[in-house]
Amino acid sequence: MASSNGFGSSTSSSGSPCGACKFLRRKCTSECIFAPYFCCEQGPARFAAIHKIFGASNVSKMLLHIPPQDRYDAVVTIGYEAQARIIDPVYGCVSHIFALQQQVASLQAQLMQVKAQLSENLEESKNIENQWSGNVARPQILTNMNPKSPKSSLESIDYSSCSISDGISMQDIQRYREGFTFSLQAYSKKKNDLTELQELALRMAGN
Repeated sequence: MASSNGFGSSTSSSGSPCGACKFLRRKCTSECIFAPYFCCEQGPARFAAIHKIFGASNVSKMLLHIPPQDRYDAVVTIGYEAQARIIDPVYGCVSHIFALQQQVASLQAQLMQVKAQLSENLEESKNIENQWSGNVARPQILTNMNPKSPKSSLESIDYSSCSISDGISMQDIQRYREGFTFSLQAYSKKKNDLTELQELALRMAGN
C-alpha cells in the first residue's frame, strides 16, 4: 500500500519494487531495508533527495543501527533534512529552525506585552471602582449624620465648651451677654416711649 507522503509499504498485488529500489533500478527483495518506508508511487521522488544528500548506502547503515520501531520516524526525519538541504544548501533545516525560534521569541514578547497591558487595565479598573465606591459611600455617611439645627439666641450657646485656649474667657462671654440683654431692654424702652408719643399726638389731634 502507498501513503500520501511517499513513505509506506511497497507491497502490492503486482509485486512492484519499493520506491528506493525503483529509483536505484535494482531488484527489490523481501529483506530490503527501504521497502517498508518508500512506496512504489511517490517513493522514488522522496528517495531521490535522500540519496542525493546522504547516499543510499549511508541511509541503509543508519537504519540498520536503529530499532525497527523507530525506523519510520528516522526515515521521515532524514527525508525532511534532505528536502531542506536541497532548498537551502548552506543552512538546510537550520534556517527553518532559526526562523521558528525567532517566531517563538516574537510571540513570547507579544504575550508579555499583552499580560502587562492586561495587568495595567485591571489596576486602572480597580482604581476606578474604588473611587466610584467612595463617591457612593460619602452621601450615605452625610445622610446618616444628624446635624443639629442652628439656634438663634444666645441661650443656645454652650458656654461650658469655651475655654481660655479659644481666646475668649468666661468673663468676656458674660459681659457680651449682659451687653446684649441691656441693648434689648433699651430697644424695648425706646419702642414704648415712641408708642406713648404717638398716642399723645393722636389725642392732641382729636382735641
